Amino acid sequence: MAEKIHRDEEGQIPLAKHTEMSEVITLELKESCEIRPVTDDMALCHPSIQGEGNKLMVKDAEGGWFLRTDGIKAYGTDPYLERMTIHPKEPLIFLNYEASPDSTCLIWEHIKDAPGVPCPNPRAIVPRSHIPHVIDEAVEVDVRSFGVRTPVCTMQNPSYGIIGMLHVLPPALAWIWRLVSPRGYANPSVTDGDAMSSEGVGSYWPFATGKKVRQANILLDQMLKASGTRYILVPNQHIGVYKVGFMPQWIAREYLARRGSASFKEHQLLPARSSLLGYTVESMKVDGTYIPSGLLQTHRQIEVGTAGYDAGDAILSGFFKKELGQYLTDELNPLGRSIIECCLNDGTLEDYLTLIPMRY
Repeated sequence: MAEKIHRDEEGQIPLAKHTEMSEVITLELKESCEIRPVTDDMALCHPSIQGEGNKLMVKDAEGGWFLRTDGIKAYGTDPYLERMTIHPKEPLIFLNYEASPDSTCLIWEHIKDAPGVPCPNPRAIVPRSHIPHVIDEAVEVDVRSFGVRTPVCTMQNPSYGIIGMLHVLPPALAWIWRLVSPRGYANPSVTDGDAMSSEGVGSYWPFATGKKVRQANILLDQMLKASGTRYILVPNQHIGVYKVGFMPQWIAREYLARRGSASFKEHQLLPARSSLLGYTVESMKVDGTYIPSGLLQTHRQIEVGTAGYDAGDAILSGFFKKELGQYLTDELNPLGRSIIECCLNDGTLEDYLTLIPMRY
């Protein structure tokens, strides 16, 4: 999310590439929004940090940012990060790159785990003071996003890659997504295959102590107090049969920033075919160009259809049910118990909205 959007040699944005044909969907964006980042993936949302509105407040929790560059495979892929790491203000720390002593480390030259197999987790550590336009103080969070790495999904080979380019989640659904926190497909931090697994409550569980259920209660309390913050779900890697990389996150960022807020009229949202995916947007126009409907509602892709989508939904639902049962202990907030039981009982979108209403 701190990267600039990637473009091809002609300045166009390669939005999606069909994995079974040579079709590439491109987007022409004359000018992207300026990025003024606050934090990398480690953020502090301490309750002592208060804002004027009922929104989550966030502040950076790190002095340096741990930049993963597995997606940068050649010169020119990301001039923004290349410039920052090739001509740094001070020496940097690089991990898992091919480099000789006293040479310039190039972030597209990854070490090999085996002949022809590049390391999936190359990193550069950059002090936050090196980041252009970085913001030091705490800020209000208008939109809180959750990203999921998704595999290809087709009717013949269904998967959980049914998530469209942008979903709006009611708070109750946003909470259980954070309890489940799917690691998903092609995750550089996972080396034992592409099967979906959980990163643990909040996605920060590897860094937490105590019991998961206590973290679940903290997250729910945080979300109830931050009633002005809205929640979205975005995929990366694939949408149905299309390879998209991190484009959904970058496009969602542009789309929401240009709208001025994440508020939607009720008629602008459509209930997703899967109740776990909340709402999808009816249409999405960025700088005068409409995003194809098949990238918003995956079942509209001929290669996926309702049969492939519903099979993928069953995979996703089964994974949620497997992960959520562990939270049903006496320590769980009663409202949280109701939300989890709603999911275990195949609740509808309306059921989740009844438990915690959503601000449009």
